[in-house]
Amino acid sequence: MPAVPSRRRSRTTGLVSGALGLCLVLAGCGGSNVAGGGGSQAGRGPECAAYTQYGDLSGKTISVYTSIVTPEDQPHIDSYKPFEQCTGAKVVYEGSKEFEAQLPVRVQAGSPPDLAYVPQPGLLSTLVRQTGAVKPAPAAVAANVDQYYPETFKSAGSVDGTLYAAPLGSNVKSFVWYSPKAFQAKGYTVPTTWDEMMALSDRIVAAGGKPWCAGINSGEATGWPLTDWLEDVMLRENGPQVYDQWVSHAIPFNSAPVSAALDRVGSVLKNPAYVNGGLGDASSIATTTFQDAGLPILDETCYLHRQANFYAANWPDGTDISENGDVYAFELPPINPAAPQTILVGAEFVAAFSDRPEVQAFQAYLSSPEWANEKAKAGTALGQSGWVSANTGLDPANLASPIDRLTARILQDQSNTFRFDGSDLMPAAVGSATFWRGMTDWITGKSTSDSLNFIEASWPGQ
Repeated sequence: MPAVPSRRRSRTTGLVSGALGLCLVLAGCGGSNVAGGGGSQAGRGPECAAYTQYGDLSGKTISVYTSIVTPEDQPHIDSYKPFEQCTGAKVVYEGSKEFEAQLPVRVQAGSPPDLAYVPQPGLLSTLVRQTGAVKPAPAAVAANVDQYYPETFKSAGSVDGTLYAAPLGSNVKSFVWYSPKAFQAKGYTVPTTWDEMMALSDRIVAAGGKPWCAGINSGEATGWPLTDWLEDVMLRENGPQVYDQWVSHAIPFNSAPVSAALDRVGSVLKNPAYVNGGLGDASSIATTTFQDAGLPILDETCYLHRQANFYAANWPDGTDISENGDVYAFELPPINPAAPQTILVGAEFVAAFSDRPEVQAFQAYLSSPEWANEKAKAGTALGQSGWVSANTGLDPANLASPIDRLTARILQDQSNTFRFDGSDLMPAAVGSATFWRGMTDWITGKSTSDSLNFIEASWPGQ
């Protein structure tokens, strides 16, 4: 999936996991500590207790480069304040809409930022392998990732077995949006299995409605929402091991499991009785923007829309997004009820191009529960929602909205099996190119076999 801009109990008394490892790499660890502003002595209150491990960073500057721009940048900037105030360091934030094009240019020119928020593991892998400029994660970051994040996120931030980047924000892809108010009025219940979901779809059709709405238009990235559909169904129909084989190309893109999964997606999205509620016929999926695709739920010309938690940012101002409100979401249900629930996830990652002590200190902070909670509270203070972390030290109560809190609980549920967005892990020539195009061709009429053969033929080395 491309970088999609969001429209989207603080633990101040304990030390961040990995403090000992950080002390080994930070000059001056255990020395004098500083408060923000002028490098004055810290420790004026318990609010800096979790920051003493970072030492005195007075006069040090750390640059951060990211695709996150105004107004979503402000909660990030605000979340750095405790680190700055308690260590004396200064964080310089630069957001750019040209991030993905400009970051490789800056790296190749020898003037990279200290840290960059990389939106896809595929780009991280490319930077590591092609430039050699990305620094392996320091010990404190690795310790935090081991303690606070599911293995799937560690794997996505690793290249050839080495951890390079900790997750920053995370999202849950495996959601179906619906209207609790409409469900209650019509006597519908949230399905807990795929078969129940299809039975509900048929019931809506029998009542004269169209159950599903969808849209995949996203400019140059048109098609990416369908990659998420296929990934989710691949997980539910074949399990995590086969999913991993598909993503790594251990099995071909046009193999039988992938074909069957795409046909199952087609049983929903190519079914003229099911789609495209409030928007047109099935062909309108290709021309409807992903931002607009779920809106027919509000006037009940559609009832179900599969999209990630960040879709919350696209509902009109004043929409009640809650368990009993205008819209909410449930987990895309399993195909096999006996199998563990599988959740498709995504994230951006913090990559470092410098191993200066102050940069490593800030990396460690960004991987800590302290930062996750500060970021959540900063967003809430500004009335912004749509941001969640997979850090298990995040208190969901600090998040701004019910859907954000639900997302955090899913990410923290150890009974779930997580897998990262497959297109983000695949080579760029596939994951952000032919996979998008192949899915667009498929929804506009090309057969399953022709579409998958096209993508398979594009895999590097074929």
